[in-house]
Amino acid sequence: MTKEKKFITCDGNEAAAHISYMFSEVAAIYPITPSSTMAEHVDEWAAAGRKNIFGETVKVQEMQSEGGAAGALHGSLQAGALTTTYTASQGLLLMIPNMYKIAGELLPCVFHVSARTLASHALCIFGDHQDVMSCRQTGFAMLCEGSVQEVMDLAGVAHLATLKSRVPFVNFFDGFRTSHEIQKIEKLENEDLAPLIDQKALAEFRARALNPEKPVARGMAENPDHFFQHRESSNSFYANVPAIVEEYMNEISKITGRPHGLFDYYGAPDAERVIIAMGSVTEAIRETIDFLAAKGEKVGLVSVHLYRPFSAKHFLAAVPATAKRIAVLDRTKEPGANGDPLYLDVKECFYGKENAPLIVGGRYGLGSKDTTPAQILAVYENLALPMPKNQFTMGIEDDVTFTSLPKKEEIALDADGMFEAKFYGLGADGTVGANKNSVKIIGDNTDKYCQAYFAYDSKKSGGFTCSHLRFGDHPIRSTYLVNTPNFVACHVQAYLHMYDVTRGLRQNGTFLLNTIWEGEELAKNLPNNVKRYFAEKNITVYYINATKIAQEIGLGNRTNTILQSAFFRITGVIPVDLAIEQMKKFIVKSYGKKGEDVVNKNYAAVDRGGEYAQLAVDPAWANLPADVKAANNDPAFINDVVRPINAQDGDLLKVSAFKGIEDGTWHQGTAKYEKRGVAAFVPTWNSENCIQCNQCAYVCPHAAIRPFVLNAEEQAGANFAMIDVKAPAALKGMKFRMQVDVMDCLGCGNCVDVCPGFKGNKALSMVDLEGELPEAANWDYCVEKVSSKQHLVDVKSNVKNSQFATPLFEFSGACSGCGETPYVKLLTQLFGDRQMVANATGCSSIYSGSVPSTPYTTNEKGQGPAWANSLFEDFCEFGLGMQLANEKMHERLNALLKSALESEAPADFKAAAEEWIAGQNDAEASKAAAAKLMPLIEAGAANGCSICAQLKELSHFLVKRSQWIIGGDGASYDIGYGGLDHVIASGKNVNILVLDTEVYSNTGGQSSKATPVGAIAKFAAAGKRVRKKDLGLIATTYGYVYVAQIAMGADQAQTLKALREAEAYDGPSLVIAYAPCINHGLKKGMGKSQAEEKAAVECGYWHLWRYNPALEAEGKNPFTLDSKEPDWSKFQDYLKGEVRFASVMKQYPAEAAELFQAAEYNAKWRLRSYKRLAAQNWDVEA
Repeated sequence: MTKEKKFITCDGNEAAAHISYMFSEVAAIYPITPSSTMAEHVDEWAAAGRKNIFGETVKVQEMQSEGGAAGALHGSLQAGALTTTYTASQGLLLMIPNMYKIAGELLPCVFHVSARTLASHALCIFGDHQDVMSCRQTGFAMLCEGSVQEVMDLAGVAHLATLKSRVPFVNFFDGFRTSHEIQKIEKLENEDLAPLIDQKALAEFRARALNPEKPVARGMAENPDHFFQHRESSNSFYANVPAIVEEYMNEISKITGRPHGLFDYYGAPDAERVIIAMGSVTEAIRETIDFLAAKGEKVGLVSVHLYRPFSAKHFLAAVPATAKRIAVLDRTKEPGANGDPLYLDVKECFYGKENAPLIVGGRYGLGSKDTTPAQILAVYENLALPMPKNQFTMGIEDDVTFTSLPKKEEIALDADGMFEAKFYGLGADGTVGANKNSVKIIGDNTDKYCQAYFAYDSKKSGGFTCSHLRFGDHPIRSTYLVNTPNFVACHVQAYLHMYDVTRGLRQNGTFLLNTIWEGEELAKNLPNNVKRYFAEKNITVYYINATKIAQEIGLGNRTNTILQSAFFRITGVIPVDLAIEQMKKFIVKSYGKKGEDVVNKNYAAVDRGGEYAQLAVDPAWANLPADVKAANNDPAFINDVVRPINAQDGDLLKVSAFKGIEDGTWHQGTAKYEKRGVAAFVPTWNSENCIQCNQCAYVCPHAAIRPFVLNAEEQAGANFAMIDVKAPAALKGMKFRMQVDVMDCLGCGNCVDVCPGFKGNKALSMVDLEGELPEAANWDYCVEKVSSKQHLVDVKSNVKNSQFATPLFEFSGACSGCGETPYVKLLTQLFGDRQMVANATGCSSIYSGSVPSTPYTTNEKGQGPAWANSLFEDFCEFGLGMQLANEKMHERLNALLKSALESEAPADFKAAAEEWIAGQNDAEASKAAAAKLMPLIEAGAANGCSICAQLKELSHFLVKRSQWIIGGDGASYDIGYGGLDHVIASGKNVNILVLDTEVYSNTGGQSSKATPVGAIAKFAAAGKRVRKKDLGLIATTYGYVYVAQIAMGADQAQTLKALREAEAYDGPSLVIAYAPCINHGLKKGMGKSQAEEKAAVECGYWHLWRYNPALEAEGKNPFTLDSKEPDWSKFQDYLKGEVRFASVMKQYPAEAAELFQAAEYNAKWRLRSYKRLAAQNWDVEA
């Protein structure tokens, strides 16, 4: 009897996790984009009690790094457990040393890899094959899939074949394009695959496990006389792999009815032009082949599944004998090689063969560059040329080395009945989540096939998102973005002026806009280009004020459910009643953990999704002139490079756009040119209630509200309200203005929340952006015409004064209400003109350095933080290296100046040199001395003095540098901890700022050793069971490291004092800053992130303290406990106010009370330790 087919709507990661769970007993894991969700699924299923093929749950262990995960996996395999891991990119590279060992020891296992770009000139989290190609030499077999269905079908082959062959496998598929693409596919179950396990091979694996009952030794050291022979002895195992893989592919084909081979051929049996490729591009190539076949062209594709070992016999059998021209496509780049890997493999197969075809190689799709049918057509056309271009690139325009194939017009290849839709959203507005639900609703409730893919920029929540959905009656092979949608929804009205949101919308298509405008006002505010497109293409236009509806319901900025409901009602892709029923079902699934109130609010959102109206499109709009582009005097780099990328037109940039910055260098201060205006609500200043405390500016995550002090001349040109400066005395007689940058504000509201106001009446309130747009001109006046007055006050003395310093970190891509960036911003106000930053990969690197927007900027002298990112695991070593270079250059400066003192140099030069030598390790003294030295060095160099010429070269080292090392808790507590420990132990004068969110924020909220007991995090699905590591206390044991634990919202002055002391301390410093994160799920919202810090300290969850070794020399206790006695009665309520804790109560009520009590006990236990330290007597006589 034929087995009934079961379908699932899922992405590639879930498909791989689903299969791997069946065959795994242990999973050793570590988070990295885009593979993290595989491990998260396994962890969640294990917590929920799902059984594998052996009738057990998988034991999941998160490690401190990918290297650690590989080590744990290696050990688990040697001890006899079937073990799996999931990784990508740099993470896979960290596993390479263990991969050699695992392969050499013939230990069967599978590494599931969402193949991803490697960081080179820049980090890129998106997909290509650079990572997997970097481990093809390790001895692992390598199996590749090109679609979500193929992952479901073939991932099991890797598990089955590794057991039988003893050769370990990397099972890989394209990161993002397959890992994150949602498709409706046929599902395999435990009972389908369990019978295929080779029980004899399994028993032999168990028997080989290390066992003190039958002890053996492994991992020995060998000598030159026999190592070579021993290494060659495993050849037969690899020779057996192709036949074993083929056998299991055939077995699975019997179950699914979908045939697969080591190499699959698709196309005309007598094709003359053939492409060889692997991964998701093969789906788009098949689609293109069908298009060309309909026109009578004979073309084909060989898609590669088993890449290692590469079976020449099977490959040659797959290529049609008629093939005369072959193009091999590689999704990687190996600079300096004669060709990329797959190309070289194919060339080798045909080497010496009679009548071998002409073979050319090409490179495509690096960093998830979209690969479309038009690009594939260009490859087939290239093969038809008398002399096809070799080593070509596709999808780009290389006007420097001229490798690229000509770009062709995009074409629509969709099948009959295909419906395509695009949704433009704002990160964290729920658009992506709603569309994931939508595609599952359609997939699960109709016979239609569906596909969803999500494109993002690099910003955190608040960034650009675009959802690409397809629905049709046939399997969907379009592994590229939607270019010709039937339906477009724009969920952010500001996007109308920022992006070409109507591009490709088909004739008679539909457009939905979320907007605060209505009717005639909407028509008036639409750009001419948009209106003209509507008229020319006969577009049906709907609009809805989902922002207002969400506010009324109490959903804040979460417009997703309202707009999802509107989509189903407008398009009718499924019956509306069914859509409403299913949306409500998915609401319970998505938000049930967050409580009944959230569920009910989303129910109301579904019901109000019908409150849209239709806009009448005037046929006369077809004749409207183009919108006039505002002229500007911005640098060419901004207009020619930054703005196109910001407008989502980076694909149009040519290679020459990066001439001069080939090494990845980027200009600082480009974020200020974005002016997105995406906040629905922004603060407005009421001068009458302002006490000029500057707290609002101090806490602003995006530096979008600042105090300006105007002298008489500046006041004359100002056209806004000002008040007399109250203090300090140096600014008396001038005017004060608190100015909001409405176009860069993200509307979190923290400024309003912290504002004390006058006698309880706040000086700030949140209002609609629309009414505040005139403030943009006032902001421009303030930043362009009002000079900084920071030189008149001591900006390090108090919170108020610190904000008169211009922030040199502004408008970052961080989330609205981010708890981290206020600390980063403050550092630049205190030390930015001489600051060096070594940044760990993670949230802080993404919001600090994502092309094209650089938030680090310069002062009026052109000075500012010099910033660089190395890797996740070595950020402290990277920063130490910067300091070592600085010390070396200082040694050279000292030697040169001392030799000048011994020469016949002028007296004023000698005096300045002596002043610098004496004060070189003091920031202010070195600044003063450098100011005197510089003109003398310039003059000497001009007069031919060789010492001065050398000094001039090194002059930028004259001012004492402030070396900062910045990273999150994942970097500091886990993967980079060994480096952090070594760097602070070195005694070098570096400062480390740990932005502690207590989870891996950048990869989606996984547990770290900073995660406290009881918190739910990914990889701690049932709540963390062990207490948080006390990184600060560990560091104090050295006795010569300055350490502080801070929370800005709890004590602004203590934060300032700690940062000031840390930087001034002549030795290593470590400052741990508490930072609420969107991953915590603050029930009050991120507009209360500063208040959450305050509450954390008040209830005893977080403690403020400083350890200053300099005090010991004075006979004082170096440890100071700054926070007051907590109110422990507030502790449990504090936990319940964050979803990461509250959801434990919902999902695991039995354990929740116990875990929460443990969390409180641990907080008290920690405080008792601090109190003991604070009470110690450090009198030298004692």
